[in-house]
Amino acid sequence: MIAQTTYVAATGTDSLVRANQLGASDLLITPTGVGAWAIGGSGWEFAWGAQDDHDSIAAIHRALEMGVNWIDTAAAYGMGHSEEVVGRALEDWPGPRPYVFSKCGLRGDREGKVYRDLKPVSIREECEDSLRRLRVDAIDLYQIHWPVADSDELTDGWATMAQLQREGKVRWIGVSNFDVAQMRLAQEIAPITSLQPPYSLIRRDIEREILPFCLAEGIGVIVYSPMASGLLTGSMTRERIAALPPDDWRSRDSEFREPRLSRNLELVSRLRAVGERHRRIPGQVAVAWTLRHPAVTAAIVGARTPSQVEEIVAASELLLSDREIAEIEGMGQIAG
Repeated sequence: MIAQTTYVAATGTDSLVRANQLGASDLLITPTGVGAWAIGGSGWEFAWGAQDDHDSIAAIHRALEMGVNWIDTAAAYGMGHSEEVVGRALEDWPGPRPYVFSKCGLRGDREGKVYRDLKPVSIREECEDSLRRLRVDAIDLYQIHWPVADSDELTDGWATMAQLQREGKVRWIGVSNFDVAQMRLAQEIAPITSLQPPYSLIRRDIEREILPFCLAEGIGVIVYSPMASGLLTGSMTRERIAALPPDDWRSRDSEFREPRLSRNLELVSRLRAVGERHRRIPGQVAVAWTLRHPAVTAAIVGARTPSQVEEIVAASELLLSDREIAEIEGMGQIAG
């Protein structure tokens, strides 16, 4: 089932913006949303390095001014700091409140190392903490961040999510990083509103089974890392990658190292060539490419400054031709 497209009032203007229905929910979300992973700052295993909270709040406000109507965060991002920043941004925002999405099930120890925990008591504790940090009465979409290998713990966790929904603490429930078998298992307990998987030109594995399943089942799909954590933005050079601080997880990621790095940067040159025809940057083309798939409802775009927001949010307006998609994918298959 392809998501229904309509137009809704923008959060920051009097104009109407395009929005897609998320699964079977009543959430009508813009094709791009604000991703709050990086703004969690340093001090945990998958940090992007130190961030300026004032810049982060300004970036969120700029996205809302441009019509974006949802923000995606998680308790794990900065061990709660991302949610705190989002909460402050919402409190200072004078317009209608955007939808707020968060996640649970990925916890951290004193050293900032993360581990998975879907035990009911843990999920309930995380939910209460997230509500407090976000300063909201209910989370619009609450998602399990990562599955666990123990099927009993997974089903107990999902049953707890469904109970939180019945209690009104969360409005809709979804999953992230689940495979088809795990989604089938969860669906036996309660419907899945949405799936949040990684998807980009260098991570296309979900096209084989997961996206067709979601399309057939009417599960909304919100993709994360459509620009491959900055690799496909066009601003990531060898010099910049070499200078990434040790507390930026990308400095340890194989996609930012040889032999993959050369292939990924060559892919950026293809994105740049297509983008120049539309006066767009490579990152916008990369996001537009993910949105062209009929199973994809929306894409998360991370931004840490207002200027980054202005560069990327407009990607939803870019429609690529079949020839351009074929041109990009030809290189994407080599890079992947």
